[in-house]
Amino acid sequence: MKKYIFLILTGLSFSAVQSQDITDAMRFSQDNLNGTARFRAMGGAFGALGGDLSSINVNPAGSAVFVNNQFGATLSNYNTKNNSNYFGTKTSESDNSFVLNQAGGVMVFNNYDQKSNWKKLSIAVNYENTNNFNNGIFSAGTNPTNSIDKYFLGYANGVPLGLVQSNPYRNLDYGTQQAYLGYYGFVINPVNDVPANDQYTSNVPAGGNYYQENEVYSNGYNGKLSFNFATSYKDKLYIGINLNSHFADYTRNTSFYEDNNNNTTAVDQITRLRFDNQLYTYGNGFSFNIGAIAKVTDQVRLGLAYESNTWYNLYDETSQKLVTVSGNNTGELPPRVIDPQIINVYESYKLQTPGKWTASFAYVFGKTGLLSVDYAIKDYGNTKFKPTNDSYFRGVNNTMSNQLTNSSEVRIGAEYKIKLLSLRAGYRYEQSPYKNSTTIGDLNSYSGGLGYNFGATKIDLAYSYAQRNSQQSFFSKGGFTDGANINTKYNNVSLTMLFEL
Repeated sequence: MKKYIFLILTGLSFSAVQSQDITDAMRFSQDNLNGTARFRAMGGAFGALGGDLSSINVNPAGSAVFVNNQFGATLSNYNTKNNSNYFGTKTSESDNSFVLNQAGGVMVFNNYDQKSNWKKLSIAVNYENTNNFNNGIFSAGTNPTNSIDKYFLGYANGVPLGLVQSNPYRNLDYGTQQAYLGYYGFVINPVNDVPANDQYTSNVPAGGNYYQENEVYSNGYNGKLSFNFATSYKDKLYIGINLNSHFADYTRNTSFYEDNNNNTTAVDQITRLRFDNQLYTYGNGFSFNIGAIAKVTDQVRLGLAYESNTWYNLYDETSQKLVTVSGNNTGELPPRVIDPQIINVYESYKLQTPGKWTASFAYVFGKTGLLSVDYAIKDYGNTKFKPTNDSYFRGVNNTMSNQLTNSSEVRIGAEYKIKLLSLRAGYRYEQSPYKNSTTIGDLNSYSGGLGYNFGATKIDLAYSYAQRNSQQSFFSKGGFTDGANINTKYNNVSLTMLFEL
């Protein structure tokens, strides 16, 4: 067992022991389609087009396509609806939020030296929320076989009883803390009472048909601030680079409830319980992009871009509370409340998310419209926690390498102009990052929008819809990994104001 280092300070426990898993890695590895309204309306297919503040996140050469200086901001409304199916019981929960999800600007410096082939230099700064974590999921149903007792048994078996009895919650590592909660919550019992005992049995009555509810409410964001530099050669070749700073702030509150009426004996056993957990993750990271756009003819554009791994430095804070009620065939006893009132603050750890290649094609129909296609590939199997020689991280990394795979993404966008009015439409398809294609399924998205050019000011409006299926285990570790099938529907409305100088 790894040594546990702690310091008590007003209810905080500082620990070197981590409890990260594959879901924590995927949270910061996947990017949702965000950005300006024009970008969203056209499905994000801007790798060969450029000329949009959000396009530089796909291909940094895109800022050199701008003719004039431009500044803009985007306000978005996110509506997420989760339909859950847990052992045949269907429930639904939704979340609605408004976010200023994009703001930035680009400055264009033209080179008027007729002898030089380098025609311009552009410098841009753009901020975007690459992920909006505001979400709510509620699942409920009757589990015919498994109780949460298996969660606590999965952690407790192998832990000496003396370690649990002789140490306060704050002095224990994460796994032993779960054994502590289960033991003092009367969910599990030791096989015998000697300090060396490391085997436990359940105090939840057998028989099946456990009614269970699981609530998951999260909020926060994953933001990216990009510093962009690009240039054009003979107005035929555009080259650019981004230096990106990433910001992570994520809070998740979960509450699991279970009850049963299986006990018909005079022996006290668990009849009801509620298990609450809170996770707060925060930190920052760095990545870079390089890319090029070739103007093959006046109509045909080709683009190629690479987005590096993102290297995060993250911190976790957790807290827990367990309330149990036990009883027998004559009634129930008063609740047991196991509330350590401790926030576990873990040492920082590193996460490397995968890089991405994007190849793009665009055809421009003069001044009347365009059609654009992007194809991207991302190897999620390269996701890693670091240091990689850490025994715990080595096991998690092996799991990710075995379960995750290459994911392809196709984005298609079109625009048609009627004088000062622009009509837009887009489609996006993203493959599952999992080899089984069910833990997180494929994503399909449709979008549309319009824009109006007032001259120095432009207004763009977009609507996008996306759908994805997933399987959510209520607890990713321990012996209880049952979960619900989730169908998630994303609705987004974005409004962008742009100003040209």
